[in-house]
Amino acid sequence: MVRESMEEGLLTSRYQLPPNETKPTSNGADGDSLADNLNMPSQPAASSLTPVLVFSTFVAVCGSFSYGCSLGYSSPAETGIMEDLDLSLAEYSVFGSIMTIGGMVGAILSGKITDLIGRKRTMWFSDVFCTVGWLAIAFAKNALWLDIGRLLIGLGVSIFCYVVPVYVAEIAPKSYRGSFASSNQLMTSSGFAIMFFVGSFISWRTLTMIGTIPCVVQIIGLFFIPESPRWLAKCGREKEFEASLKRLRGENSDISEEAAEIRDYIATLEQQTEASFLELFQRRYADALIVGVGLMLLQQLGGNSAVAYYTSSIFKESGISGSLGLQVLAVIQIPVATLGLLLMDRSGRRPLLLVSASGLCFSYFLQGLAFCFKELPNLKALTPPLVLSCTLIGATAFTIGLGGIPWIIMSEIFPINVKAQAGSLVTLVNWSTAWIMTYSFNFMMDWSLAGTFFFFSGISGLTVLFVAKLVPETKERTLEEIQASITHSFSVI
Repeated sequence: MVRESMEEGLLTSRYQLPPNETKPTSNGADGDSLADNLNMPSQPAASSLTPVLVFSTFVAVCGSFSYGCSLGYSSPAETGIMEDLDLSLAEYSVFGSIMTIGGMVGAILSGKITDLIGRKRTMWFSDVFCTVGWLAIAFAKNALWLDIGRLLIGLGVSIFCYVVPVYVAEIAPKSYRGSFASSNQLMTSSGFAIMFFVGSFISWRTLTMIGTIPCVVQIIGLFFIPESPRWLAKCGREKEFEASLKRLRGENSDISEEAAEIRDYIATLEQQTEASFLELFQRRYADALIVGVGLMLLQQLGGNSAVAYYTSSIFKESGISGSLGLQVLAVIQIPVATLGLLLMDRSGRRPLLLVSASGLCFSYFLQGLAFCFKELPNLKALTPPLVLSCTLIGATAFTIGLGGIPWIIMSEIFPINVKAQAGSLVTLVNWSTAWIMTYSFNFMMDWSLAGTFFFFSGISGLTVLFVAKLVPETKERTLEEIQASITHSFSVI
């Protein structure tokens, strides 16, 4: 029943009509469609691909690169930091997981700050925290400064996790939105891969300086890109809205239709009061909330953050050289993320999520078996190659789908009047679950190596069912179409 409701609201290419209404004729004489009620045009807006659009997306996803660097840092730096600063495993576990504490704080603030000061200023705000955090780690003399730096980085990158996909989704035309939004995951994977690969050859202090590079690039680049036209329209800054949209679509493009669509949709939303946090739980937002929160919860319960933080330890437990394993893993990240980018607007979000979750379920199950073989003398030799192969399969599956698509869908499904509250909620769910998993991962491994990965395999199996039953397809639809239809899917019940 829920699936059918979502299909009606999200998978159709046109707005649905209430049961007792008839479809209007071309002059609108025979009834009002939902598009008319929302004052929204039925024809697509301008969709030109311009250098400004590409450059603006690149500058924004530098934040995603910074996030990838923060994810990939702790594993290659583990041995060097523990030796140089004489840290215990417990102290390093705190360092590895404390980023998620900062992430929870940033998640609470992300939506409100992004709506209050705009998308560009929010990215500047995040860059300050990330840069200071990286420098604190680089010059740390004890565990306290390491933890402070990691905490600040967590605060900054959690805001990036929200604002970057939102900004990219709001500036990209619908025909390119999936590919442009998936560049978020490409840059996250690139940062992750560079940290894994380069971290095998350079000291942990030098490695931290690499993390500051995307922050500096973004701080400078933000001076040269436009603000989100949808945010400007919401704030009533009409001239800046038109100028921003014109820059993004090209000086010679006709933006009148797209601009009218955005204005009319904003005007419709302005008839409603700005939603409070509790109003987010109204029935009309239930569909979007279930999808957004569910995807974030399952993404982290699947253990991907924990596995990323402690990949080196997993390889050592299986008898593989930690540095060799990290280098091999790093090599595949960027090509796979590039493949995901190319497939996003061809295959759609749902098929990639299904393939991704299925691949993780399979790889984690085999990884659990591999650690079972470790206890059997006759099969013990199979453990290292199986663990390495399954880690590569799992990393490939995660990167192509579950790594970035939940953030893309989050940026698409929530109306702008609840986007701040909803964005904060789903980001908080993501980071709080990440903290639980990263903090408990070492304890789970002590309990049972095989059992840990069987648990992750089961969660990935649940993710397959969740996506198949509840997650809608949003490709090649404008944000206004998606958000109006997902709200309407419950309002007519």
